[in-house]
Amino acid sequence: MRSNTTARLVVACATAAVLVSACATDRGDGPEVTGFGAGAGEGAAASTSAEDSFGTLASPCGPGDAGGATEQGVTDTEIRIGYGDDRGYVKSPGLNREMSDAVRVMIDWCNAQGGINGRKVVGTDYDAAMTQANQVMQEACASEFMMVGHGFAMDQTSEQTRVACNLAAVPGFTVSPDAANGPMTFQGVPFPVDYANGSQWFQMAQMHPDLTNDFALVGSTMPTIISSLTKTASIAEAAGFRLKDCGITLNYDGEASYLPFAEKVKECGAKGLWTSRSATPAELNFYRAVQQVGIDPIIFGEATWYGEAIAEFNAGSGLLDSLNAGMTFQLLENADEVPAVRAYVDLVSAADGKTALLGMQATSSFLLWATAAQTCGSDLTRQCMVTELSRIDEWDGGGLHAVTDPGANMPARCGLMVALDGAEYSQVFPDTTAEFECDDRYLVATDPSTWGTELGPDRIATKYLNPSVLTPQA
Repeated sequence: MRSNTTARLVVACATAAVLVSACATDRGDGPEVTGFGAGAGEGAAASTSAEDSFGTLASPCGPGDAGGATEQGVTDTEIRIGYGDDRGYVKSPGLNREMSDAVRVMIDWCNAQGGINGRKVVGTDYDAAMTQANQVMQEACASEFMMVGHGFAMDQTSEQTRVACNLAAVPGFTVSPDAANGPMTFQGVPFPVDYANGSQWFQMAQMHPDLTNDFALVGSTMPTIISSLTKTASIAEAAGFRLKDCGITLNYDGEASYLPFAEKVKECGAKGLWTSRSATPAELNFYRAVQQVGIDPIIFGEATWYGEAIAEFNAGSGLLDSLNAGMTFQLLENADEVPAVRAYVDLVSAADGKTALLGMQATSSFLLWATAAQTCGSDLTRQCMVTELSRIDEWDGGGLHAVTDPGANMPARCGLMVALDGAEYSQVFPDTTAEFECDDRYLVATDPSTWGTELGPDRIATKYLNPSVLTPQA
């Protein structure tokens, strides 16, 4: 059933900001332990004030009398979780560090209220440095209760290890198909292989109904992007687009000259270009060549095109003034209207952390984990967590993003569109700032040929299943 409505996911009144002041920490080679109270490391906040909510979400943290050593990483006084990113990747120092920054301050925010039912949360901050995801997971398997709010770009190398040791997880993001639909995995913002949020294409059709025959996809030699573009084409077609085939396939490692490809765009008559790649130097060089041949198509992409570095680049060049990007998250620029975004920005900024979209994504997953952990009470086991997480079927992280269904691993049916003008992002669809437009059509089933893995009848990836895997209990 189609519900062509606009959903307001936040309350208009502002709440007092949640503030935390954290000591500077050494982001060195080894995993870093954070938290305070019994067993906490030295990276804890010096002082913290906390509210009893995060945006529209009642805080899952607080005092209590939960007790018992119920599982690895759980004692009378502590819950040990792992988190992390790829900040040590030598080709991109600091990669995705906003995720660890977010989880670190959320641990302190939670502990300032009394932890989870009285147990303090102690976090280990892992650096997978892109190529060490499996080593990190092996370490986590030996000590952590769960992994929470993390994101490792090479998670295909660690998924078998995680499943084998029954390490349940609430990641900030997943990349590989086997992790995206993995067993014992729940995300605040799910990205399964078999369903996709196609809001950006439907909304682009509403914004530019005269251009539905004039968009083309920018191809790549990278296999993951090739697969992504196949999905994108099916979503665009579901939204009523008839895509042009301009024959544009860019070498992932770069081209000697992008002018021949830009000329193809011009000859093809494309007035809009979709890219599934992030705003890398190679991608920007392609769009610079497009500008040089005298055309100005709409540049259309995913939420990865929303970020501070891109805005700073465009401030001096204006190259991306025709950029549109689809999102299921609230903009950081909407902080004054969205209490959850204000809470996130104030928490992370007060701790000298980096605020970014992936940080909000990690925050949502931490809150999802904490909500299920609170419900488990003294019976805090991985089995209880898998069961309770599977029962959460409406989730927006307190207003950070559009409503998802983590329990069923289903993405949002809502979205919004942002545009870039100089160094400023702004919401351009729907018209009212801080609102999402929702429509059942936005949830698109993808072609099984693009999944990259085999799913069982429960939509769980079967590759690493074993008899000890935990499943939700009635």
